[in-house]
Amino acid sequence: MKRVRTGSRTEPEKKYVQATNQITGSRRWWALGAVLITMFFSALDQTIISTAMPVIIGELQGFSLYAWTFTAYMLTSAVTVPIYGKLSDVYGRKPFYILGLILFMIGSMVSGMVSSMPQLILARALQGLGAGALLSMPRATIGDIFNPRERGRWMGVIASVFGLASIAGPTMGGWITDNWGWRWVFYINLPVAGAALLTVLYALPSVKTEGNVKLDWQGSLALVAGLVPLLLGFTWAGNQYAWNSSQILGLFAAAIFFLGLFIWIERRAAEPIIAPDLFKNRIFTSTAIVAVFVSMGMFGAIIFLPLFVQGVLGKTAQQSGQILTPLMLSFITGSVIGGQLISRTGKYKVQAIVGTFSLMVGTFLLTRMGPDTTVLTVVFNNILIGLGIGIVLPLLNVAVQNAFPYRMMGMVSATQQFVRSLGGIIVAPILGTVLVNIFLAQLAQLMPPQLQTAIHTLPPAQQELLLDPQGLINAETQAAIQSSFTSMSENGTVLYHQFITAVHQALTAGTVRLFAVSTVFALLAFLTTFFLKDMELQQDEFFKEQQNESASFLE
Repeated sequence: MKRVRTGSRTEPEKKYVQATNQITGSRRWWALGAVLITMFFSALDQTIISTAMPVIIGELQGFSLYAWTFTAYMLTSAVTVPIYGKLSDVYGRKPFYILGLILFMIGSMVSGMVSSMPQLILARALQGLGAGALLSMPRATIGDIFNPRERGRWMGVIASVFGLASIAGPTMGGWITDNWGWRWVFYINLPVAGAALLTVLYALPSVKTEGNVKLDWQGSLALVAGLVPLLLGFTWAGNQYAWNSSQILGLFAAAIFFLGLFIWIERRAAEPIIAPDLFKNRIFTSTAIVAVFVSMGMFGAIIFLPLFVQGVLGKTAQQSGQILTPLMLSFITGSVIGGQLISRTGKYKVQAIVGTFSLMVGTFLLTRMGPDTTVLTVVFNNILIGLGIGIVLPLLNVAVQNAFPYRMMGMVSATQQFVRSLGGIIVAPILGTVLVNIFLAQLAQLMPPQLQTAIHTLPPAQQELLLDPQGLINAETQAAIQSSFTSMSENGTVLYHQFITAVHQALTAGTVRLFAVSTVFALLAFLTTFFLKDMELQQDEFFKEQQNESASFLE
C-alpha cells in the first residue's frame, strides 16, 4: 500500500504541521502534562463512580435505573469519539480539548447537584459528551508533538495512566464517599479539569482554517443514529431482553439501516467522518482487527474473573475485586516496556506477536482453573494477560499513525479507539450469554430429582433468583435461599447444601467455557498480527522541516 510521504503534503496539512511544530521545549512538556491529566481523570471517572453507586442509590432511590448511569455515559462518549477525531483534523485539537473539558466539568458539577436518578442519568450523558473528546484527543496530540519513533514511549505512558486510573478508581471512590460524601466523587473532577484546561490554553496552538470546509453533518447524524441502537442492542441483549426479542431485533435492524446509510454518505462526502479508504490500508485494517480481538479477549478476564474468584473459589467480594490489581500492574509494566521498545527499535510487529501470544496463553490458562485453583495461580495468569495487553495496545496507535498522512491523525486515532471500545461493548453480552446458558444446562444436570422437585415448590420469584449466577454469590441472597430451603421440609438443610454444591460446579463449567471463548478471541488476535506490515518508524518524519511561515497560522 502506498503511503503519503512528507513531500506530498497538501497545503492544509503543511499548515497544521507548521502549527504543531511550534510546540517545542517546555511548551511540549506542558502539552504532554495536559494530555496525561485529561487521560487520567477521564479514565478514572469510569471506575471511581462504581464504589459510590450503592450510596447514591440509597439516597436517590431508583435501583431499576442503576445501569443507566453507566450506559448513558458509555453511549454519548463512544458515539462522539470518531466525530471529535475528524473535526480535530480540520480545526486542530485545541478547540475540542476545550469543549470536552468544559462539557465534562459542567456534567460533573450537575452530577454532584442532582436530586433524582433521572437527573443523574442526564448529567452522566453530558459528562460522556465531554469524555468523547477527552478520549479521542490524547493519542492524536501525542502524534502532533512527537515524531513517529518517540510516540511509542508516550503511547505506553498513556496506556499505563489508564491502568493506574483503573487501580486507583475504586479505592478513591470508596474513600471519598466515606469521608466527603458521594457528591464529591463528581466535584473532585472540577479542580483537576480546570488545571488541565489552563494547561491546554497555554500549551496547544490554535490552527486557523482558511476557505470553506464542508463538514459531514449528514454522516455524523447517520453515524449517531446507527451507533445508539447498536450499542443499546448489545448492552440489553441477554440481560434485559432475550437475543431474539422484538426489542433487540428492532434495535439491530435500525442499526444496520443507519450504518448502511452512513457508509453510503461517507463514500460521497468531501470530508468524511470515517474515510472508507481507511479500510483499504492493510496496516489500519489489521490493527483494527487486532484491537477488536484483544478487547474481546481481555474483557472475559476483566469482567468475569472476579465472579469466578468469589463464586467458585469462595473468596469475599473485596478479595475478588483485588484479584484484578496484578493484571493492571502488569498492564502498566507492559505498556511502559512496550513503548520503550518501540522507540528504541522503530519496529512493532514482533511486539504485537509477543503481546498477543502472552494474552492467548494467559486466557488459555484460565480455562484450566477449577475449585482447587490457588490465588497465586490466578495472579500468575493475570500477569500474563496484563503484560500481553500492555505490550500490544500502545503499538496499535503508533502503527496506524505511521501509515497515514498527517492530516488524518485525528481520524485514524479516534477510529481505532472507537473500534477497540466497540469490541469491548459487543463481547460483554456474548460472554454473559455463554455463561448463563452453560450454567443453567449444567445446573439442571447436576441437581438430583428430589432437589428439582423441591425447587418447583418455591414461589416463582425465588425460582428466578436461583437461576441468576451472579446473584447467587451474594451473601444476602444465599441466606434468603437457605431460609427458603430450611422452611420447606425437615431435610431442607441437606437440599440447600446439595444446591450450593451444584451451583459451584455449574458456575465452574460456565466460567471455564467463557474463558475458552476469550481464548479463541485472543488466538484470532495472535494470528492477525502476522498480517501486520512492519513499517519502520522514522525519527525525523514530519518534524525536521524549517517553519518559516508558521507564525501566520497561529493565534
